[in-house]
Amino acid sequence: MISQSTLITRFAALADPTRLAIIQRLAGGDLNVSDLARPFALSQPTITSHLNVLERAGLIERRKVAQSRVCRLKPEAVSQLAECLNAIGQQWSARLDRLASYSEIGKKD
Repeated sequence: MISQSTLITRFAALADPTRLAIIQRLAGGDLNVSDLARPFALSQPTITSHLNVLERAGLIERRKVAQSRVCRLKPEAVSQLAECLNAIGQQWSARLDRLASYSEIGKKD
């Protein structure tokens, strides 16, 4: 089970639109930092800052390949977030089902 502090850190990292876009790009496969940064109108230090946040959150990893840095999405981290959201969705679905049942009981009286 993933800790609450890890979940908070990961969701906070994804709350930024640029970081979310980076994750979406990496979902298509590994990219070097230059290719990853290309569609963003941001400086290299700003991109590096975003990558640092994502790496600290455990969502990506970087490695050096020859002369470049390659970023890779950590699928297990994304799966953990998906599981968390799925569990929340199931809880809300059950609550709404109970509310609907309660509402139907009130209509019969």
